Amino acid sequence: MKQMIFAYDCKGVIMTDRVPSGTTATAAYYRQFLQKLRRKMHANRPDVLENGVLILHDNARPHLGKDVRELLDGYSWEVLPHPRYSPDMSTSDFDLFPKLKINMRGVRFSTLEDLSASVTRRFRQLNCSRDLTGVMDLPKRWVVVIRQKEDYIEGL
Repeated sequence: MKQMIFAYDCKGVIMTDRVPSGTTATAAYYRQFLQKLRRKMHANRPDVLENGVLILHDNARPHLGKDVRELLDGYSWEVLPHPRYSPDMSTSDFDLFPKLKINMRGVRFSTLEDLSASVTRRFRQLNCSRDLTGVMDLPKRWVVVIRQKEDYIEGL
């Protein structure tokens, strides 16, 4: 069950949301997340909105819902196509999560709140260090994935 939703770019994490325990991230939930994200970008990152938003999310059901597609169309946010399942194209898999885990490896958290607080602290560190560079690697990865006809690429 997905417990957190992340939005980030090469400048760092823009917004996170912890899905409440016992619920799932439905299309309606994801739509609300995107609305909050847009408001946050207006307040803190207007340059991103002015330059045109490109969004890459996987093909999970909440991302493909009609209400979500209509909202993204209304915002004029371009949704980049995502292969059926390709961890090579998921910046969270090859960039965010490995860097997030560096200081958390082997640590046991007694509550979800403790885990959430630790993740938040780590995001702040990553934002300050400008260490989330995976988004910049996407064009190169995209070409390789297309050449491989969406097959998984070991060691990319």
